[in-house]
Amino acid sequence: MKTTLSTTFGLLMLSAAVMASATEMPVVKPLRGTVESVSNNTLTFTNRAGAQQTIGLTDKTGFVEVSKADIDSIKADSFVGSAAIPQADGSLKALEVTVFESSLKGSGEGHYGWQNADGSTGTMTNGTVGKLSKANGRTLTVNYKGGEKQLVVPDDVPIAYVEPGKKDALIKGAKIVAFPAGDGKNARGVAIGKDGFQPPM
Repeated sequence: MKTTLSTTFGLLMLSAAVMASATEMPVVKPLRGTVESVSNNTLTFTNRAGAQQTIGLTDKTGFVEVSKADIDSIKADSFVGSAAIPQADGSLKALEVTVFESSLKGSGEGHYGWQNADGSTGTMTNGTVGKLSKANGRTLTVNYKGGEKQLVVPDDVPIAYVEPGKKDALIKGAKIVAFPAGDGKNARGVAIGKDGFQPPM
């Protein structure tokens, strides 16, 4: 079960990155919005610009649920993901940090481009926390296959927790982040906010 969940959600971002662009650093472009309805395997949502969009759901679409967490959830050996802005010294300044439930360890592992909610492009880094220091927030060493990054996490950035979810959580009003498959017609995966929470990635 652990391998299946990790592999499924890993495709949400990593495979999307590979297919999104042929540039040196592929950029993942997730869709963000609020659920309106699910009918005939079609998810209808209102995006953050107020326009209505649809995307298909298949038997291969993975689902996770995202809830609010706090900065103390980040521990040595946690598997995390972070949208961030590269800094002049080579470090990354986190815009958010997502802590994955243990069964999802390995999800989207790596370092690649990421389109933020405001349309700007930053990075996404998913990996295992190594060295961790606590001063003015957190400074983490995030290790992934092929490299590592220093991630500075200010006290005021959103922290989230991700766990396996189900399609049933796609209720009207739920906040979602959807990851399109290569053709853009179907979702490779959907992250669903729990209890009205807006996934920060």
